[in-house]
Amino acid sequence: MKTVPMAMAALIPAASSGAFECSDAARAKARDFIDNEKQFHLGFLPSEQSNPITATLEEDFKRSTLAGVQCLQRGDRQIPITMRHVFAGEKFEKLVSSMVETLQAPKGRIIFSGCGATGRLSILLESMWRDFFHRRAAELTPAERALADRSASIMTGGDFALIRSVEFFEDFAEGGRRQAAALNVGEGDTFVAITEGGETSSVLGTLKYAAEHGAKCFLVFNNPADILRAHLDRSREAIDNPKVTVMDIYCGSMSLAGSTRMQATSSEQLLGSCALEAALCRVLPRFAKETSKDYTLAFEKLLAGLESPGGRAGLVKAIEFEKGVYDKHGRITYLADKCMLDLFTDNTERSPTFMLPPLRSSRDRHLAQSWAFVKNPLHPTVECWNEMMRRHPRCLEFTSEDARSLKMPQRFIDSPPLIKYSDLVTYMIGNEPAPERIKGFDRAAAVMLTVGDKPAQYMAAANRLAADWPEKIEFHIGPQPTDGIWVKMEIADSPLEIWKHLAVKLAFNCLSTGTMAASGRVAGNWMSWVSISNKKLIDRGIRLLVELGGISYEEAAQRIFSAEEWVASKDWTGKEEPCAVQVALERLRAEKRKVSTR
Repeated sequence: MKTVPMAMAALIPAASSGAFECSDAARAKARDFIDNEKQFHLGFLPSEQSNPITATLEEDFKRSTLAGVQCLQRGDRQIPITMRHVFAGEKFEKLVSSMVETLQAPKGRIIFSGCGATGRLSILLESMWRDFFHRRAAELTPAERALADRSASIMTGGDFALIRSVEFFEDFAEGGRRQAAALNVGEGDTFVAITEGGETSSVLGTLKYAAEHGAKCFLVFNNPADILRAHLDRSREAIDNPKVTVMDIYCGSMSLAGSTRMQATSSEQLLGSCALEAALCRVLPRFAKETSKDYTLAFEKLLAGLESPGGRAGLVKAIEFEKGVYDKHGRITYLADKCMLDLFTDNTERSPTFMLPPLRSSRDRHLAQSWAFVKNPLHPTVECWNEMMRRHPRCLEFTSEDARSLKMPQRFIDSPPLIKYSDLVTYMIGNEPAPERIKGFDRAAAVMLTVGDKPAQYMAAANRLAADWPEKIEFHIGPQPTDGIWVKMEIADSPLEIWKHLAVKLAFNCLSTGTMAASGRVAGNWMSWVSISNKKLIDRGIRLLVELGGISYEEAAQRIFSAEEWVASKDWTGKEEPCAVQVALERLRAEKRKVSTR
């Protein structure tokens, strides 16, 4: 179904005809959130605050796309300042040594656990490990190849959440415990819990279970530990646990306020992938010559490539191309192979971050098509899921009784989320034709992504699949020229290809955020189009209204829940459902304009 994005200003007459009015129900919800959800009031966390070095983001993109890209990239320069100390520290050595001990023992796994962006990162780290043993199999003995199965990951909500956010699950520590129990986490395992801000309940639940059952535990987050300890009971319990090694890698606020998929997750990806590669090279020392001697320097070289004239020119062209397609109510389908997981991380997170239609299943034909999607031209869908992860997906069989036992809201009990494996494979990410992403749109483009090199088999398959689209363009990140979009830069090789994956991560952080900023979905350096699908995002929306509207937290909460109520009362068939935060913000701005003109 074709959907028409609406100018938010067009909603204002219907949404508000005068001074702000709030129903009793919305006022009660606001009061309940203020009084009873204080552990999710996170404005004190630096990772949730506006970063002064990117405060001009909205205005910079209005001046030029290049100015906007330069502004966004400032935040990434905070990462190496912190990571140089982390890599030189005792805790990083302890993490690598623990991984090595696990691998040298007869059994035990390196397990990563996360939620949302860090959950997808956990899956990526496991897949990078497994992919090494797949790519380099001819150089390995049977015993060495068996090490492929010595890594695992936990994603809050199961692997289904890789492709579509499983809302509300992150608020439940017990759900995390159950996932850790299902994976049989325990003695002999090195367990690495990764949470962007250090406070995600489900991830802390997996950590607590791992510590109780004898795993060697590490907690990685991107906020000052003393601030977390002072304000959040769940964080204090984890930080003070003597069985947990705490790795606080705080590197400043995000380029886009609260968007922890950016610098927080980038620094955590750098840490996790470098630790994993260091452990690999100690266990298989003949590969040590292929890894970097200075991880911080290698990362700085990567940043320099993205910030070079050729790097920035490619990012500018990519943003302007995407925006041009979306301005014509079009759709983009990325074709990828090696970096599919990286693209899914970016595409999936666009939905809650910028209130875009989520990736759509083949059975959900009544729903709007996501603005961007990812397909692999080399494999059919079922095979593609296994190839991408280098294992069979781990999904949850989630029932009404599960929702009831976790004390989830009634809507989850009445209608449990469809997150089983059979649900996952209805997302057609393979090389099947996709007329639904072409027909009925004013523009439809296939973008063929290559990173570092351009494998002949992949290029041939991508060109065959892309032939169905009215527009096709090559997008290369690396040293080889292209007539399409070229982010010109050198990418160092390594056993786990960590720099290739980080190049995609950083480039697409800039591309997707920049496209949304250029499209008006950013206010200042806040994501003003944001889904309020969990308690953290509700608080984030309220704080956005406080900062940009100059009102109290209580009034902002009332306005958010009032806007949510108004959105829910309307029929959005054939239109993209607006974001309650943006509706509330535009209502407030309209009221202030009316007052100022009197």
